Amino acid sequence: MLDQTFQTPLAADLVAVAAGSLQGALFAAGFKRIDLLGVAFIGVATGIGGGLLRDMLLGTTPAAFSNNLYLIVAIGAALLGMLLPRVFRRLDPFISLLDAIGIGMFGAIGTTKALAMGLPIVPSLFIGVVSAVGGGALRDVMLNLPIAVMHVGSLYAVASLVGVSVLTVLLAFDVPVVICGVVCVVVTTAVRLLAVRFGWSLPEQRALSRVKLRRQRQVEQVIDEALQTGAITLPIVLPDPAAAHDTDDAPSDVDDAGDDAEAGGPRPRRPRR
Repeated sequence: MLDQTFQTPLAADLVAVAAGSLQGALFAAGFKRIDLLGVAFIGVATGIGGGLLRDMLLGTTPAAFSNNLYLIVAIGAALLGMLLPRVFRRLDPFISLLDAIGIGMFGAIGTTKALAMGLPIVPSLFIGVVSAVGGGALRDVMLNLPIAVMHVGSLYAVASLVGVSVLTVLLAFDVPVVICGVVCVVVTTAVRLLAVRFGWSLPEQRALSRVKLRRQRQVEQVIDEALQTGAITLPIVLPDPAAAHDTDDAPSDVDDAGDDAEAGGPRPRRPRR
């Protein structure tokens, strides 16, 4: 159990909330049939959603409701992002930097707060990651979209997980909480920005089993060898199953001859008129 938690100045918290609300409002402004109030709600949820989920999981009063400035800044940033989307899209690299710093801060605050309340390390890491990415998850739920952190894309939750994991390792070596929190913010920001810059992402899950993949590769290898040796050539014309079925049902001349032989000779045929 920690004696203290990682605390950031109120101004830094407000900047992080503003950056999240801006990004949420800019994202929602690109959708049709969403009114101004809806964009504002989505921006506010993105800005304070992570801290709100964190405090709900910990059973404490949400920090965003303990001071008037949190909601005021979140609403103001969302309205600015809604009214001036072109201006802020030009500042997207700067806003992305602030957002990366913000998820590092929220991750450090959430993890140390959970540890201070006596939670084990693994649940504390989970609380820290939820605190960092919860705003984006709420935004996607409100827009009825697949949650971005669960799909292939630039590292977001992973960046937070790396940062809070480094924080807990440093805490295990009795490093001061303030230094651990700063290192967590730096590591999270670096991983997040590098992932955006170089397009890093986790590999996509595959539904095929190893056995099925192995059999598929064997079939492809046999086909390649047959093509190279000339055993088969492309294009290959395969018989039509429907035509073959019709042929089987129709009586053939051979069958007629066999029937005539069994009957003692050819059957008389009517002369054609």
